[in-house]
Amino acid sequence: MTRVSIETRDACVDFPIFDAKTRSLKKAFLGKAGGSIGRNNSDVVVVEALRDITMSLKEGDRVGLVGHNGAGKSTLLRLLSGIYEPTRGFAQVNGRVAPVFDLGVGMDPEISGYENIIIRGMFLGMSRKKMLQKVDEIADFTELGDYLNMPLRTYSTGMRVRVALGVVTSIDPEILLLDEGIGAVDAEFMKKARVRLQDLVARSGILVFASHSNEFLAQLCDQAMWIDHGQIRERGDIEHVVRAYEGDEAGDHVRTVLHDLALERERSALRNGADATATSGTKSV
Repeated sequence: MTRVSIETRDACVDFPIFDAKTRSLKKAFLGKAGGSIGRNNSDVVVVEALRDITMSLKEGDRVGLVGHNGAGKSTLLRLLSGIYEPTRGFAQVNGRVAPVFDLGVGMDPEISGYENIIIRGMFLGMSRKKMLQKVDEIADFTELGDYLNMPLRTYSTGMRVRVALGVVTSIDPEILLLDEGIGAVDAEFMKKARVRLQDLVARSGILVFASHSNEFLAQLCDQAMWIDHGQIRERGDIEHVVRAYEGDEAGDHVRTVLHDLALERERSALRNGADATATSGTKSV
């Protein structure tokens, strides 16, 4: 059986710019986005989106990516998914990858919600047979009822997100690459979705998760990397990296979140232990 793992060594991703007439405009725009500008051996102007990325992840690792917009987090996820090949260096991923970058990808506005559940699941690597087994459970999660028989184009943005989240959180990935694109649903449903996302993470072998929510990162990950201008600026536990990236106040908040999560796990373990004892006692009567 293949060991689930991610290995990169000095991996770089460059995007060449061949249109010299618009070079100054692209340089201004891409400079703000975080990529650095250089030239390759053929004297073509390139944007260095990722530079010298070295990482080694094994089964059980849960890594959060932090950094400003355009820092390279999404590019790194696409490198790990195989969408981008390294321009220089080395990248190898062993295991079945589920890339979740855009919740709308793989959905057809002209067909029903039910049909989109099947198609979206197959897009993420599940078989049609497996998705047919899951469709009722996903439909219940979305709470959309008869709307699932209607074309997706009749849905609001929030309704589409519900369908997409239902499918995404039903898959069984070995490697989960998650780029947070959630927010168009109400707070109560988001709370419900986060519980399913936590279950999804528990089922996955490796998680790499890019998010701007430190609280969400703390809930799903146990380590983090700060990506800055296409490079790994800092790595370590969640609190350490967030403190380095955003300062002491953000780091203290993460510490509080982690403390509360640890307390909740202890309470849950005690409750489960009490329930098991009560059940055992009832059976022996």
